[in-house]
Amino acid sequence: MINVLFVCLGNICRSPMAEAVFKHLVAQAGLSDQFHIDSVGTTSYHVGDLAYPGTRRVLTAHGIKCDSTSRQVTYSDLQEADYIIAMDHDNVSDLQSMTRKISLNNHTALLLDFADNTRVRNVPDPYYTGNYEEVYTLVTDGCQGLLAHIREEKGI
Repeated sequence: MINVLFVCLGNICRSPMAEAVFKHLVAQAGLSDQFHIDSVGTTSYHVGDLAYPGTRRVLTAHGIKCDSTSRQVTYSDLQEADYIIAMDHDNVSDLQSMTRKISLNNHTALLLDFADNTRVRNVPDPYYTGNYEEVYTLVTDGCQGLLAHIREEKGI
């Protein structure tokens, strides 16, 4: 199983959106049985909460199911993940601070490092901006590129 972990601050907007979009793309490619896909937050602010209504609304509008419940990242999440995909540089910094005692694998990256259609590197947090459609567009572009990257790297 290829273990992909999406990370943002509270795990209610960006990372659950990325999780849902990536699951959707993986299912469309007929590869669901080869992936374990999850999302987490670097903080415990929203543990146990469903994805934010704006996130669920935009995903539903695009025909994508979202059943994510917020949880905080654990050390075992980071050790077990093949790909740790952060939404912004602050998330990467938080992960690095948290893992000073363990080594993150070499598959930690920003989601938009895989995007073809933008020069932006950080996915803006729609919790603050309200622009869920813009975030959906960025996340989709990044997830498409990430899936292509993994398929090429793993030969699937």
